[in-house]
Formats: sequence, structure tokens, C-alpha cells
Amino acid sequence: MRRDRPTLGILGGMGPLATADFYRRLIEKTPAGSDQGHLPVLMWADPAVPDRTAALLGKGPSPVPALVEGARWLQRAGASCVAVPCNTAHAYVEQLSKAAEVEVLDMIQAALQVAAEKVPGLERVGILATRGTRLAGLYERAGARLGVEVIQVPAQVQQEYVDAAIRAVKGGVDLAAAEQRIASAAESLKERGAQVAIGACTEIPLVSGAAARVLPMVDSTDALVDAALARLWHPDPSRSF
Repeated sequence: MRRDRPTLGILGGMGPLATADFYRRLIEKTPAGSDQGHLPVLMWADPAVPDRTAALLGKGPSPVPALVEGARWLQRAGASCVAVPCNTAHAYVEQLSKAAEVEVLDMIQAALQVAAEKVPGLERVGILATRGTRLAGLYERAGARLGVEVIQVPAQVQQEYVDAAIRAVKGGVDLAAAEQRIASAAESLKERGAQVAIGACTEIPLVSGAAARVLPMVDSTDALVDAALARLWHPDPSRSF
């Protein structure tokens, strides 16, 4: 990999479809007029990374060793910074960044900033996420820094609608039903006062079409793409980093 151009490292595989979706969106959103205008990309996509939610719930091994292995490979290969298209994995970003000595883009902060831009005067943002992301309080902490209240769905809605929809996307089955479940979860957030909802698991934006008719939706994958482009992309591919 050439070292004279900014290069994005993608630490993926969590899950594979979400990683492919992130890279596709990166290409589609890059305002390049030719192949040569796109960002150089390095990708480490290991679907064997232990389940992040299970680890946070104390029901599985830590994903940190596998994440660090991937991030170190990306750093050695020449990544200028790393994007991790998995919200729940951001519970480990600080450890990951220090261990691999590489900058990791903040997907959580990026998604909340997009929500604030989407709804001027935003006070309450709803989150559709894994139980691991909820337990880690990732959006709550970032929301507090922005002065925004974070609203989660009730536990029963989480289990019956959000968790079930995420499993369906990961398994590639019954996506129409998954879309309806996410729409029902968005209704719950609206009833609790949310002004906008964030698809805070990279599987959720893949089935959020109906939910967008309930509440304005922020796509955390798109937010991470925008953060990567803002950090690295320049229209002149000959410009040094």
C-alpha cells in the first residue's frame, strides 16, 4: 500500500453483511470522478471475533484480542485511521486504539452529531441497538456530552423486536418481518418522546425503511462513512497525507 496517500483501515466482520454494506456506502458517497479518486482501503474482516454483546453481558469471551490483532495488522499495513462498522465494538475502542497505536474513528459521536443536525434543537434521541451497546452506555455517555437525553426501548421491546430483527439480518432470513419489528420499536421510541431515532447497530439500517415513516432515522453506518470521508478524502489523489 502506498504511504503517500491517506488510507482507511476497515476492522470488520461484525457482521460480514454490515461490513460489506459499509464499504459499498463509502464508495457511493465518495465524490470521486474516477477510480483513482477513491480512498485506498485496507480491510480486515474476521467473523470469528467473539460476540461483543455476549462478552458485555458476561456470557462469552472478550473480543479484545481478536480486535487488537486486526487493528495491528491494519496499522502495520499502512492504515492512516481505522473505521469499525459495529456499534457494540465501540465499547472496546479505547483499549483497541491504545494497544494498536492507531486512530479509531468514533461512530457513536458521529451518529449523534448527525441526529443533532437532522433535528435542530434536539433534546431526546431514541436508540435502536444491541443489548451490549445499551449495557455499555455508549450513547448515553456521548449524548451527555452533547446535552441530549438518550431514550431506549423497554426491555420487552428490545427482546421481542430489536434483538429478533438483528438476529434475522445476521442470519439473512425473514427480512420483511425484521423491518416491521424495527418499525414497531420506533413506535415505542416515539411514544417515549424521541424526536429522532438512531439505527445504532449496523444491521438495523438494512431494515429501517418502515421505521423511517415513524420517526426521522439516522443511519450509524452512513455517519461512520461521513466521518471517514471528512477525515481522509481529498479531491486531489496526489496530495500527501
